[in-house]
Amino acid sequence: MPVGMATVTPFPVGSSLSGYVLVLIQFDVCEELRLDVLEQAVEAGSKERLNLKHLAPAYVRYQRPPVTGPLDPLILETGERLEGEIKYYDYGVVSVMYQLPFTGDWESLVQLSSRWVWDVDFASRVEPMVRQRLERVPHAMENPYERWLSEDYFIFHVKEASGTPATAQVTERYGSQIAQIVRGDRIALAEGEISEVLHSQISYYAQDLAVIGWNAAFLYDSTAGAETAVQLLEYANSQLLEFRHYDELLTEILDSVYDQLEMKNSVLRRWGMARNANRLHAVLLEVGELTERADNAIKFLSDMFAARLYKLAANKVGVPDYKNLVTEKLRTAEELYDYMVDQFNQSRAFFLEAAVVLILLIELAFLFKGK
Repeated sequence: MPVGMATVTPFPVGSSLSGYVLVLIQFDVCEELRLDVLEQAVEAGSKERLNLKHLAPAYVRYQRPPVTGPLDPLILETGERLEGEIKYYDYGVVSVMYQLPFTGDWESLVQLSSRWVWDVDFASRVEPMVRQRLERVPHAMENPYERWLSEDYFIFHVKEASGTPATAQVTERYGSQIAQIVRGDRIALAEGEISEVLHSQISYYAQDLAVIGWNAAFLYDSTAGAETAVQLLEYANSQLLEFRHYDELLTEILDSVYDQLEMKNSVLRRWGMARNANRLHAVLLEVGELTERADNAIKFLSDMFAARLYKLAANKVGVPDYKNLVTEKLRTAEELYDYMVDQFNQSRAFFLEAAVVLILLIELAFLFKGK
């Protein structure tokens, strides 16, 4: 058996499969990555471009395409050898994609899914490698983060199945196994759960299928046909990572503001709100700019199916949920900013009124003294 192939179990009649299993690991490393610097580093470090299977489709375009480079293979304790690539996105996300050729039956794919989804901590293995690479080009990172948020995602791509069944036949006959693969569960699921998983499927032709879950996806398609789903799942997860970061950042900022507001009410405290309000407003502008840039990083060129596929992928991994959280916290922060500015204005008005009264008292004192 060639190195890097998953363990093969005896095939039941009509159920032999072949394809790829892909592991996506992403890190939010800084506020912005300088792609020009990284491109020079990638070209200097390797003259050889890695020819992975899943490249960006022609009708999916980034405003600023990520810089892509080869990555050293990852070898697991089981002897599985995963070939990889690394991508750098301008909005501060580093994406690592490993792939493993697979041949086997449905049961072996179910077992592989369960083992990788729950038993292998890919993020802890990959993070030191990514940190080591970025340490070589520290000037490529704007405002680097000390603690990195991470996301991982698994894509089980079956490109060939014996008998070449149509999508309807695949879901009817192997729906239970597909649900297990997407959930990463060794035990057969209940009918209701299977129905829930298969509800998140999308197809364009009679011979292709994408079933998308929050942590993994199952693809039944040709290599070329799967490129769109792989690209958009990668992008959706990077969006989730960005909105998670903004959610945590805004939570910290709001907690800090609430602590300040809970301090003893005084004129001096109100006077100091101008500085805090300006700081809060600067953060609001920064987060608004970054979210807009990340949200508009990808465009679909006259392909409504790709747009539908992305919407489904984003919904399943939780992008809209975190985006709504960020939007609500931005709204709360704006209200707090208005309140803090109002408090400062009241303090300034009080100070001015006090100054006027003091001047009048001084003038009256001199007036009576002169008499």
